[in-house]
Amino acid sequence: MNLVQQLKWRYSAKRMNGSKIPKAKLDHILEAIRLAPSSMGLQPFQIMVVGDQAIREQIFAESCKQPQIRECSHLLIFNGWNTLTENQVDEYMENIANERQHDLSELMDFKTSILGALGHKSKSEIQSWSAMQIYIALGTAIDAAAMSEVDATPMEGFDKKAMDKLFDLEAKGLHSVVLLALGYRNEDEDFLAKVAKVRRKPEDIFEFI
Repeated sequence: MNLVQQLKWRYSAKRMNGSKIPKAKLDHILEAIRLAPSSMGLQPFQIMVVGDQAIREQIFAESCKQPQIRECSHLLIFNGWNTLTENQVDEYMENIANERQHDLSELMDFKTSILGALGHKSKSEIQSWSAMQIYIALGTAIDAAAMSEVDATPMEGFDKKAMDKLFDLEAKGLHSVVLLALGYRNEDEDFLAKVAKVRRKPEDIFEFI
C-alpha cells in the first residue's frame, strides 16, 4: 500500500459511523505512535485511549461537543509532561541500558546533556517542548491510520481546562494537548466525504535551493 495514495484517500472525517476498529489495526496505530521520533528519545507524553462510550459521552458534555467524540471507535487524548525531573531521565537511562546492554555509567554524559538542555526550563517551556513532540507522534498516528484505512480526525478545539480537570491531569504532571478520533467515516452524514482534497500547489510550498 502506497503512503501518498493513502494520504490522498484520507481526510479529517466530520462524522463517523460508530463501527469499531479491529484490535490489530488499533494496535498497529498505537505501535506506530510508540515508535515515532521525539527529542532525545524522551517521549515526553502519555496517551489515553478511550474506547468506553460512557466516558466519551462525558468528554462530549464537558470538554468537546464535536460528534466524532461520540461516533468514533476510540478517542486518543495526547497529554504532555508538565516538568522534566531527574527521576524521569533516570528511567530513560535505565531503559536504554536494558535495551542496548549498556552499563548505566556509560550513559552519564548523555544524562548530563539532557538535564543541561532541559533541566532548567520553566513549566511553560517544558509544556511547549512536550507539545511539539506530541505533534510528531500525532502525524505518525495519522499516517499509520491512513495505511490501515482507518479514519483519523485530529482536534484542537476542545476545553483543555475541562479535560485536565476531568482526568485530574495536573495531579499526574500532565496537560492535554490534542485529540485524535479514530473510526470510520459516515459518508451519508459527512458533506466532506466525497469532495476533492484541496491543498496548495507544490511550487507554493517548496523552495529548492
